[in-house]
Amino acid sequence: MERIHNCVKKDPNLEIQGRIALIFEIFLEKGTAARVLRYFNDHNLTIPRYNAFGDLYWRIPKISTITFILKNPAYAGAFAYGRSRVIRQGPALEQKIKRVSMAEWKILVKDKYPAYVSWKTFEKIQNILSDNHAEYVRNGTRGIPRGGAALLHGIMYCGECGHKMIVQYKGRNQYLCNFLRLQCLSPVCQRLPADPIDKYVIENFFEALKPIELDAYAQVVTSQTELEKKTNKSRMQQLERLRYQAKLAEHQFNQVDPANRLVALELETRWEQALNELKSFESELKENENNKCKIELSQELKTAFLNIGKKLPTIWDKSILSRQQKKSFIRCLIDKVIAHRIRPDTVEVRIVWKGGEITTAVIPTTVGSFVSLSSSEEMVQTIIKLSKAGKTDLEIAQYLTEKGHRSPMKSQVIESTVRTIRLRHGIIRVKSQSRPFKASGYLSVSQIARQLEVSNHWVYDRIHNGQIKVDQCRNNVTRKYLFADTPETIKLLKAIKNGRK
Repeated sequence: MERIHNCVKKDPNLEIQGRIALIFEIFLEKGTAARVLRYFNDHNLTIPRYNAFGDLYWRIPKISTITFILKNPAYAGAFAYGRSRVIRQGPALEQKIKRVSMAEWKILVKDKYPAYVSWKTFEKIQNILSDNHAEYVRNGTRGIPRGGAALLHGIMYCGECGHKMIVQYKGRNQYLCNFLRLQCLSPVCQRLPADPIDKYVIENFFEALKPIELDAYAQVVTSQTELEKKTNKSRMQQLERLRYQAKLAEHQFNQVDPANRLVALELETRWEQALNELKSFESELKENENNKCKIELSQELKTAFLNIGKKLPTIWDKSILSRQQKKSFIRCLIDKVIAHRIRPDTVEVRIVWKGGEITTAVIPTTVGSFVSLSSSEEMVQTIIKLSKAGKTDLEIAQYLTEKGHRSPMKSQVIESTVRTIRLRHGIIRVKSQSRPFKASGYLSVSQIARQLEVSNHWVYDRIHNGQIKVDQCRNNVTRKYLFADTPETIKLLKAIKNGRK
């Protein structure tokens, strides 16, 4: 922007106008300031800046400069005052500048300047920038999609206290609500397994996507083509400027008096520098043109994007889409997900869609132990009944699964769960499972422990510290400790138990 007779107008330099507009175009396409910066660096594009004396110069962009342009309401044609506050804090009352929200600006006058983007687009950009800033605890923003396994990171909320849940990958994928723990040192509010919740949300996401008839491939190709045209235009403008600067430096050098060696040397250096910049940029343009190739999608992926509503589920689990892309897809339709554990193995999940519609369901989740299952008692009684009736563990597991039961860490009842419960209740199918140890004239540790009414550990502890001296049976594969089966042995061990020996 430049000021002419108290009237603000766009800079007459078309390259400057195009470069500023390109920043907004790329941000709306890419979604983050960091990606705008990466795009400019990849295409060797510089941005215009003015120094304190009003002189124009071009420099490599920085993330702070990109963000400053995106957040400046002047580029949306608005005059604003009071976008920051001076806060004094600390013993020395040190000053600190704090940015405030748009609602707290003291003065805002729209349509004051010629705009690069509309005010509606500017507000959209501010919302995206705010949402990209992942301050989960302070303002609950979502943050940009990242590469973690949990697909609902940033949009998962606790149904118990209402705060945003974070992701924890220790042991297994989990959603964790630790807001009150951080603020008040309270216990963790909720800890929910991520996989079953993600699975339910994705199924509903696909169901909502089915009616959508959208040629996403054509739209993406059109968008990319338009962006590429604008980028090429900016690069040609930059090339034209560099050529002009080289010509100007040459003209200035030719006009100087050769006898004035000090000035001639400086102008020659400037001319040489301008030529080097031009040559470097031309070489890069040529190299990029030679390496330029049209990105072709696989036929499967292309077909999916031609009818994304019906075809997206077919490629979802084929490692074609990245985690970030999957999360971006989900956020297109879903605003937030709220989860509340109503029983140890049951979670109520509410999906809040864009537009305000809500889908609610109760889904089963994994638990750490069998007794945490809400139907554990019913399962035990069924297992005992069917086992006594001669049903195999596999048959019982299949029957329980059909009735809607599950094992603690699985979505169905597995054979080992049935076997564990059956054995725990003394229902033996193979006699070898219950065959007690027998050795004529000897007692084992467990047999001694039962007679002394102590634990096996008590006996082993005295053997290891030397209070009880007994040899292991060398002929036995299990190397058991064997005691002579005599009254004297029991008498001596009881004396040790009572502390007399």
